Amino acid sequence: MPEQQVAEHETDPAEEVGAFLRRRREQIAQRWADAALFRTVYTVSRDDAVDAGRTVVEALAAVAVSGRVQDAEADGFTVVREQLARTAQARARAGATIAQISEEMDALRPPVTDLLLDELSESPAEHLRECTTALTVLMGTLRLVMLEATTIAGQELINRQRLELLEIATPVIKLWEGIVAVPLIGTLDSARSQVVMETLLDAVVEQHARIAILDITGVPTVDSLVAQHLMKTVAAARLMGAECIVSGIRPAIAQTIVHLGIDLSSVLTRASLADALAYALQQQGAHIVPNPASTVEPR
Repeated sequence: MPEQQVAEHETDPAEEVGAFLRRRREQIAQRWADAALFRTVYTVSRDDAVDAGRTVVEALAAVAVSGRVQDAEADGFTVVREQLARTAQARARAGATIAQISEEMDALRPPVTDLLLDELSESPAEHLRECTTALTVLMGTLRLVMLEATTIAGQELINRQRLELLEIATPVIKLWEGIVAVPLIGTLDSARSQVVMETLLDAVVEQHARIAILDITGVPTVDSLVAQHLMKTVAAARLMGAECIVSGIRPAIAQTIVHLGIDLSSVLTRASLADALAYALQQQGAHIVPNPASTVEPR
């Protein structure tokens, strides 16, 4: 009998933890479904939380059996990364911080440890210690994988919000039939300039615009990079069949452009948005007549 007991405990602790996880997968998934990490994500159906927990437990079992409990790149984690990424994205959208998610991950370990201790209650103390250590390391690696997924999800969320802000800050206004304008406010960088070009070209197609106005009255400074982006936008609009006018070039910006030696001779410019609109209307065949009332002195 003692020999049989010794033979039983010659099994690698990590492999035994993997076998334990597979045997108790359903129980662990049920307990995890009530944990904050899964409960706050799967709010519609508890069964969804159980399914998600079951997938994670199976991945942990595969990693444990492979003996790579410390390796965040273990094959077993490949299957579960997508699951963790969706969970991380949901928690990030809900405003959870990395510290909060880390605590929620730590809370998943005690229910599993309790089940392991119960199952190995009659095992030698040394073997029990080795198995619990393997489980602790495995859960720590899972936590690391989750935090990596959270960081990536958070960055993707920031990038999406930044793009949305760029799109909101780059409105296209239909001024007249066949005339659209993009009033720019704030600093122009490469990313925003690309959004400006795409937004303007989309508007040219949708509105069947023949004239597009880029108004830079609200742009504080113009450097060579900004000027290049403006010229590329003008060229792209021409390829789409629209004439592009740059308006709002203030004296300070004009001096900067001259100082930098930037050649905008091929770009049609106007001092203000009103001047650009007047020119565009004239090109459309409209005759603009000043309002006599504006010249009458008040009595």
